[in-house]
Amino acid sequence: MYRVNEIFYSLQGEGYWTGTPMVFVRMSGCNLRCPFCDTDHAAFSEMSATQIVDAVRQAGADCRRVCLTGGEPSLQLDPALVEALHSAGFLIHIETNGTRPLPEGLDWITLSPKADVPGIKGDGSVVLSEADEVKVVYLGEDVEKWALMPARWHFLQPCSCSNTSEAIDYILRHPHWRLSLQTHKYLDIR
Repeated sequence: MYRVNEIFYSLQGEGYWTGTPMVFVRMSGCNLRCPFCDTDHAAFSEMSATQIVDAVRQAGADCRRVCLTGGEPSLQLDPALVEALHSAGFLIHIETNGTRPLPEGLDWITLSPKADVPGIKGDGSVVLSEADEVKVVYLGEDVEKWALMPARWHFLQPCSCSNTSEAIDYILRHPHWRLSLQTHKYLDIR
């Protein structure tokens, strides 16, 4: 059984896939406690892989992309859930803090490292060696070590839309980064 906080259909609001319809499976629980986290980790329903697949189908109609997020989805994600989603015809995206290994077969990996977050509770050390994209929540610090992470795309995202001009300034000085805005917050959608 998996602890699922919520399953909903919306547009991806961040990173490379911004604006793309996806079904989001928000897992409950995390091995870190970031001061800006907006997930209620105490709220969840226990669901089987089959129940998750059925809920994803109901939520997204014809959408074939699923984003596993959290909390930290790698705490629960296993080959059985990956197989169930793939067998049902879904492409699987994951947003992870990268502190735990991931099962094989994921179609898109977004690494959002939290190792340098001030006030974090837990060990944010990244164990992943590569990702499709790196998306750093920018808090004003030097993030160049994450630019070295093997990934096709590197995004800097202002923290809760509060320091956008500071993130833009950093990107202009370090043009290998791209800006990721939390467009779902600007659009007032989930």
